[in-house]
Amino acid sequence: MVGLQNRNDSFLKSIIENKEHIYEVYFSWGDFPNGRNNQIQSEDFTAWEMQQWQINALSQLGDAQIPLNILFNANCYGADSQSRAFFNKIGSTIDYIKTNFGTQSVTTTSPLIAKFVKNNFEDIEVRASVNMEIGTTEGMEYIAEYFDSYYMRREYNRDFEKIAELKGWCDENGKKLFMLANSGCLNFCSAHNFHDNLVAHETEISKMDNAYNFTGICHEYLKNPDNYPRLMEKMNFVRPEDMPKYDGYFEAAKLATRVHKTPQLVLESYIRGKYSGDLLRLLEPAHSIYPYVIENGETPKLVKINTDIYTEEGKKC
Repeated sequence: MVGLQNRNDSFLKSIIENKEHIYEVYFSWGDFPNGRNNQIQSEDFTAWEMQQWQINALSQLGDAQIPLNILFNANCYGADSQSRAFFNKIGSTIDYIKTNFGTQSVTTTSPLIAKFVKNNFEDIEVRASVNMEIGTTEGMEYIAEYFDSYYMRREYNRDFEKIAELKGWCDENGKKLFMLANSGCLNFCSAHNFHDNLVAHETEISKMDNAYNFTGICHEYLKNPDNYPRLMEKMNFVRPEDMPKYDGYFEAAKLATRVHKTPQLVLESYIRGKYSGDLLRLLEPAHSIYPYVIENGETPKLVKINTDIYTEEGKKC
């Protein structure tokens, strides 16, 4: 599963060319708050131009018969969270996209949005967002009435005992299980929900005279080289080479690509099941700990790059 990146024609082309490998394409719509930045906000284009590009892209994906998943996955909808007007807007949006492009599923963080979709669109699958951090059978059971499928909490990506437990419950209860493969988030980040809430309100926040700029605890954590040796333990990503180990456990794997600098690299690496280079480049966010890298190989390892520069005569600059 890959995320649509607005006004990225080459990535759109790559998705369509590799459609036999694509389970679905997920996207947010218009000015709805979501788990990433506003997809129609740009310094170079008007909101109408951004929206029109997305309409054209969805039309191409629909023509290619690639399933679509619309995101209502913001951590907070503020005053709109329960308003009738908000749900009318959601309903008309789903109806428009379903009629014109053929969306098959919705991913949300809101039990109320899930309830609304189940009550009004019987043929659309409702999926619990990875931002809900569901990692127990109890967590799935509590909301089973309104959700058809679940993203597993990313921190359990390497815990096959936990994965088997969650998969077993899903099989017994007619539900589907999904995973996020290339998250760059730190495990059990204590500021994760706070950060997601900021993202949900970023349009409002951008208009304020702000005293602080919050870029994420992970960026602060990675400023300290003392944290690098145990970094692999602190993260939950799954390498392209390791994806076959998950066959039979998950319906599909999500690749975070909506704001990635090189989404084609991510997609093509996971399709090939092979990647050579710094594993951090595959993640979203794509962290840099230069001059160190996590070099992919039979056993990934932390390596310091030689940053010395030499002349043609072999003399050090």
